[in-house]
Amino acid sequence: MTRLIRFNKPYDVLPQFTDRGSTDSPRATLSDWIDLPGVYPAGRLDRDSEGLMLLTDQGRLQAWISDPQHKMPKTYWVQVEGTPDAAAITALAEGVELKDGLTRPAKARLIAEPEGLWARNPPIRVRKSVPDSWIELTIREGRNRQVRRMTAAVGHPTLRLIRAAIGAWTLNGLGQGQWEDLEVPIIPGPPRPKHAPNRQAIARRRAREEAEAKQESRASRPKPGKPTSTKAGGAKAGSAKPRKPRKPRKG
Repeated sequence: MTRLIRFNKPYDVLPQFTDRGSTDSPRATLSDWIDLPGVYPAGRLDRDSEGLMLLTDQGRLQAWISDPQHKMPKTYWVQVEGTPDAAAITALAEGVELKDGLTRPAKARLIAEPEGLWARNPPIRVRKSVPDSWIELTIREGRNRQVRRMTAAVGHPTLRLIRAAIGAWTLNGLGQGQWEDLEVPIIPGPPRPKHAPNRQAIARRRAREEAEAKQESRASRPKPGKPTSTKAGGAKAGSAKPRKPRKPRKG
């Protein structure tokens, strides 16, 4: 049975079940929070980011969720330095020029601090002379550290990044470090193939059509001419017997 779970990843947790780094300084991984064999992340979430992750044990579902070509929207709550003006919000929405090209159109708006937000450990570094703000940003692509680079490009570096939603799945009601099972969706895809054709019936129909075609062809051919005869029961033309010479008359 396929499983799909949602997980609220805390800050400073690797988005994988094993740490390939140094054994002298082990880092927290998903295995410290999820004791469920056979499931794997459907997409990444950086170690220094928090929020929603989806995990599943089915490869096709994993690819459908994580592959950028399916353009599944991902929504983030972003705490940034300063207060972005209308021009900055418009730039985030229309596309920002990064080193790897222009970002696709997105949805961006200023929001208040999300209600019921947990405290981050460790807390962000705050400068008393610089205010901070929250942005809700929804994107449909998955470049490396894209959200952080986008906010920096418009002059507002990211202080804290929380993924709030992936498609229709959200963080609603899920505490930090918690996970729960979800209903597995029906994956959209190409229509199923139709039933295989009845090959025997097709062969019989073709044989019948070929026989009918041959019969029509024979019927349309001109018939050869019949030999003509002089009289009924008489000899055939060209087969008459030669006449006998007349005897001379007596004087």
